[in-house]
Amino acid sequence: MFSKSKINEPGPGSDAAAKPSVPESAKPSTGDFKPSAPKPKPPASVLSPDLHVTGNIKTTGDIQVEGTVEGDIRAHLLTIGESATIKGEVVADDVVVNGRIVGRVRGLKVRLTATARVEGDIIHKTIAIESGAHFEGSVQRQDDPLNGGKARPIGQATAQATAIPPQTGSQQG
Repeated sequence: MFSKSKINEPGPGSDAAAKPSVPESAKPSTGDFKPSAPKPKPPASVLSPDLHVTGNIKTTGDIQVEGTVEGDIRAHLLTIGESATIKGEVVADDVVVNGRIVGRVRGLKVRLTATARVEGDIIHKTIAIESGAHFEGSVQRQDDPLNGGKARPIGQATAQATAIPPQTGSQQG
């Protein structure tokens, strides 16, 4: 007459329904190492045109200077904007000069664009000087310019800033 319902009865299938099965290969083991995704490179720090810094700046990252810095700058990638003025030594893996530097420049790759104005020595591994750049100083090639490595022995060619013909009349400044 009355029969017991099978819904509430424990049976061989009820444990399997209560616990979702996870394959052994998907379970994390304590001995496995999963490297995290590489962190994205942070954007360059920007010093705006209205900023005037007195003092040294040092970073392992990238800097874009649009203002004025009276002091030394050390960075990975340094971009000097057209409106920027640096009075001090610049040391970076990559240096791109669009503005003005008064002081020594040390870099693995140094690039003076057409709007660059550099008054000081450049010590580099590779250099590019665009037509129209203004440069007063000496250029010296070194295998390790960042650490003040030894210069090439005398007798070997060094880069010279002779690619730009001297300007006559008024100069931009």
